[in-house]
Amino acid sequence: MKDFSPKNIRKTVLDMAFSGGTVHVPCAFSIVEMCSVIYGKYLNTGAFAEDPTRDYFVLSKGHGIMAVYACLKEMGWLSETDLQNYFKDGTKLKGLSDCHVSGVETTSGSLGHGLSVATGLALGLKLKKTNQKVFCIVGDGESNEGTIWEALLFAAHWKLNNLVVLFDCNGYQAMGATEDIMSLSSMKEKLKAFNFEVEELDGHSETELNQSLDRLVNSKSNKPKAIVANTVKGKGVSFMEANNTWHYTRLTNETHQSAIKELGY
Repeated sequence: MKDFSPKNIRKTVLDMAFSGGTVHVPCAFSIVEMCSVIYGKYLNTGAFAEDPTRDYFVLSKGHGIMAVYACLKEMGWLSETDLQNYFKDGTKLKGLSDCHVSGVETTSGSLGHGLSVATGLALGLKLKKTNQKVFCIVGDGESNEGTIWEALLFAAHWKLNNLVVLFDCNGYQAMGATEDIMSLSSMKEKLKAFNFEVEELDGHSETELNQSLDRLVNSKSNKPKAIVANTVKGKGVSFMEANNTWHYTRLTNETHQSAIKELGY
């Protein structure tokens, strides 16, 4: 039975990071509820990972890939062994999003490029006149990149109403607070100015995510869609929440067990 619950996804992420001796736990944790809701309800994954009739999920903020791998494991497209070997020699699961993994649509981690891939997919589906949709998660930190804004202009110009972009606004990027490095001001107002249909919400509220996605996915507007999701980097584990040192901190046996206990295991 598939378990896309945030609690299960976070535990899988912790176990992967500990097993692989690697980092990027907090940036995966801030998108957990978005992944949970999208995979659990809104994404038509088709009969198999490369099914041409499927919807597309693009993770532009490729450093958060462990949250997606956790969902792919629930889909049965990754095995428990795959996850246990995360980031180890010979593994297919690396520390950034990699399109060589079935179910992962693009290689991202060189930030700012995933949204361009998503808009290209959305345009292709529009030209084919299918009912398929494209969902894309973008980080607020990578929104410093000009390619993000070029892709948004492209999506609005071509009226890609089959595209839903979710901005993970957790307030941090690798080297500090987004506000200090390059302020984005009001993301919602910017997206409105780019002619998107936009909603802003608590990115950790499954109820709000469900309500917003229901409205946007079923909207009759010809505008592309966007959600500004206000999140907490490291959400779910108190000593990681809004503590950016954890972006590059590895779990020890003690911190791994402590985090697992906070999740209720």
